[in-house]
Amino acid sequence: MFINSVILVLQEIIEAALLISVLLVFTNLFQKSWDKSFVLQTSWVGISIAIGVVGAAMYSYYTPQISEMFDYVGQEIFNASIHLLSLLLVCLFAFLVPSARLAKDVMGRAKFAAFCMTGIVMLAIVREGSEIIQYIGGIAGHEDNFTPVVLGGFIGAGIGVSTGVLLFYGLINLSVNWSFRISVGLLSLIAGNMGSQAVLLLTQADWLPFTPIAWNSSSALPENSIAGHLMYALVGYEATPSILQVSIYLLGIVLIVISPLFRKSWPLQHSLVGET
Repeated sequence: MFINSVILVLQEIIEAALLISVLLVFTNLFQKSWDKSFVLQTSWVGISIAIGVVGAAMYSYYTPQISEMFDYVGQEIFNASIHLLSLLLVCLFAFLVPSARLAKDVMGRAKFAAFCMTGIVMLAIVREGSEIIQYIGGIAGHEDNFTPVVLGGFIGAGIGVSTGVLLFYGLINLSVNWSFRISVGLLSLIAGNMGSQAVLLLTQADWLPFTPIAWNSSSALPENSIAGHLMYALVGYEATPSILQVSIYLLGIVLIVISPLFRKSWPLQHSLVGET
């Protein structure tokens, strides 16, 4: 129970920590790139976490009722909706970034970008936090399991948060250009993962048709292994993804690649803050 708690909580926490770290890096980089004309206040972090925790508790409490909706596939539909809404907000965020230093309505874009980041993190915490609450609440109810489950959960959460902190400081200590590029790359993988997970859930609910398996890598990297859990948290690894999942994953990446955010990270005729 102890190891299971560490792995499960780490997997859920690290997804949210990765997302928060990348968005915080963008918040830092935008202030450098546009000379405070596209400023994103860091207050969105605390607001999104607070709302997300409350939302996770409410979602966890009403999960039995939600599960009975839509002919007992309500939870799949609800989680898929969270993924799709998160993907929409990620894409809006990427397309809100001014492609030029003198773009019109920069401050208006900055405010809406902060709104998008708040929504992205809030939805991630609702999704991941509710699963943690349900897991720990369900198992810790047995007296013999309480201590190892709770202790494992704290350790998993600590590792996940520490990973996010290390990622943030690692990225902001790179050159501005490379910090921007790596962050955009991570955001594209996050977008692809959101789309892929939504497809998986909607397929399980029979709202989307089943498509053939694209590949089977379970012998090389099983999903239920520690490495498999970590790869799932980091890039949405699936050992047997469907062709539709892979297609939507790639579409999520493409949506970020064609956005102004990606073009800003690979400037053609100028560099960010004079760095190369």
